[in-house]
Amino acid sequence: MNAIDKLINKIKETNNPTVMGLDPRYDMIPEIVRKKYTNNLEGISKAILEYNKELIDNTYDIVPAIKPQLAFYEMFGIEGMKTFKETCKYAKEKGMIVIADAKRGDIGSTAKGYSNAYLGKTQIGEEKISVFNHIDFLTVNPYLGVDSISPFVEDCIKYEKGIFVLVKTSNPSSGELQDLKLENGETVYEHVANLVEKWGKELIGEYGYSSVAAVVGATYPEQLKEIRKIAPHTYFLIPGYGAQGGKAEDIALGFDNNGLGGIVNASRSLMCAYKSDLWKNKFKEEEYAKATRAEAIRMRDELNNVIK
Repeated sequence: MNAIDKLINKIKETNNPTVMGLDPRYDMIPEIVRKKYTNNLEGISKAILEYNKELIDNTYDIVPAIKPQLAFYEMFGIEGMKTFKETCKYAKEKGMIVIADAKRGDIGSTAKGYSNAYLGKTQIGEEKISVFNHIDFLTVNPYLGVDSISPFVEDCIKYEKGIFVLVKTSNPSSGELQDLKLENGETVYEHVANLVEKWGKELIGEYGYSSVAAVVGATYPEQLKEIRKIAPHTYFLIPGYGAQGGKAEDIALGFDNNGLGGIVNASRSLMCAYKSDLWKNKFKEEEYAKATRAEAIRMRDELNNVIK
C-alpha cells in the first residue's frame, strides 16, 4: 500500500485530519519534566523524549500522525537526533504515521543521500539498511527543480514512502518569492503546484491522491482554494492552524467533497495546550498531556464540523 493511502486510512480510522507537530523548544516543556534531568545536551534531549512520549501516549488513538521538525532536534546535536529517532520509532509502535519535517532540497548525489537517510536505504558493504526506518513522509524543497525531487520520488515508488513538497507556505514573507508572476501569468506557487501534480502521477493511490503531496498554508485561504483546483490529485499538509492564525473555515477550502484532501498541522497549540487560556485552569501543569488530548479533541471536532 502506498504512503498516501496509509495516511488517509489512518485519518478515516481516527476521524481526524490532524497531525501533531512535535517542535519541542525546551521552554515549552513543563518544569515537572525538566527538573528530572541535567541541564546539558544529553539531559535536555532525554527530557524532550519523555515529553514527546507522554504526548503520544495521550493522543495516538485520536490523532493519526506526528510531524517532528528536525531543527528542534538537530540543535541538540547527536543526542537530539537520538531523541528524534526514538520519537519516530515510538509513534510508529503506537500505530501513528510519521512525517519528518526537514524541508530537504539539493541535487544529484546529495539529494540521493538525503533520500537514502529518510526514505530509502543506505549501502553498507553488500547490505542496504534503513537508517530512519520509522518515517513515512518527508517534507522537501523544490527550489532546485526536478533534479532535487527525482531521488525522493524514486524512493517513494520503491519503498512505499511519500513526500510533501513546499508549494505555498504559511509564513508572512512567503509571497516574496511564491507569489511572483511568471511570463505566462502564473504565480510561482501555481507553477510548483502543477509540477507536483506531474511529479506524482505514478504514485496515485486508491483514493485518487498521490504520495507526492504538497505543503499549503492555512494562512492564505484563497491560494489554498486555487491550489485545490490546480492539483486535484495532490494531498495537502496544511500548517498555520491555531497559533499562526489559520481558521478552520479557511482550511476547509483545501478539502474535497468527501472530506479528504488534507491533514492539518498544529504544533504549539497542541504541545502547549496546558498553558493556553482555554485549558490552564482545567488542568494542572503535571496534566500537560491530558490538556493536549483535550485540545486535540476540540480541534478534531472543529475541523470536522466545517469539512464535512
